[in-house]
Amino acid sequence: MNRVFYDFHIHTALSPCGDEDMTPNNIVNMALLNGLDAIAITDHNTCGNVRAVAEAAAETGLMFVPGMELETSEEVHVICLLPDLDTAERFSAHVDNCLPNIKNKPEIFGRQILFNSRDEEAGEHGKLLITATSIDLYTLVKLARDYGGVPIPAHVDRSSYSIISNLGFVPWDLDIQRVEFSKYAEPEKYMADHAGAFQKKLKYLRSSDAHYLKDIAERENFLDLEGPVNARSIIMMLRE
Repeated sequence: MNRVFYDFHIHTALSPCGDEDMTPNNIVNMALLNGLDAIAITDHNTCGNVRAVAEAAAETGLMFVPGMELETSEEVHVICLLPDLDTAERFSAHVDNCLPNIKNKPEIFGRQILFNSRDEEAGEHGKLLITATSIDLYTLVKLARDYGGVPIPAHVDRSSYSIISNLGFVPWDLDIQRVEFSKYAEPEKYMADHAGAFQKKLKYLRSSDAHYLKDIAERENFLDLEGPVNARSIIMMLRE
């Protein structure tokens, strides 16, 4: 059994709300300083920086999982973890086609910076990323699974952009096995206090939703994996 300490909800500076210090190597090195074994990059509605972070992590021993924080048409945020870089980039292209054609205004929303693995700027994403896609929740769950990934409704304890705040409950027929709680949430207490909102028994993760280096999780949340530790094995466990 391998115990893996993780943070599966981290934004780079590609998310316009992310600090510009959230570069590939800064994120990797902070995760290592915090004693983490695995991280996922989950920028808003894009996987544009996953390859750069994966390459930065490759020589360090830090396990990297490609991901995205997708906003559904109901304005629900869902973490989508994906099995490999090529799949993540194909998934990202699909999602980009489902974003409204609204140009980002950096002076209002912030820059959306693309990096290479050396933390050098490689451009900026033109479309505004912090907006809802045309993909509804049920379609998104099927889509993520069709790409070999796992969909996890994000920060369900929050008062905005969560499945509980926007729908009022987690539908019993939604094909998910886990939800995500915020970094400082008390998941067991929350689920007990909001029992009516959970129409079936679900497991949970807890991640940081870090937009700043200081917010990346420390060595506290973990998974116990049997066999090899890689993105596919993590996803397979989370899909169970």
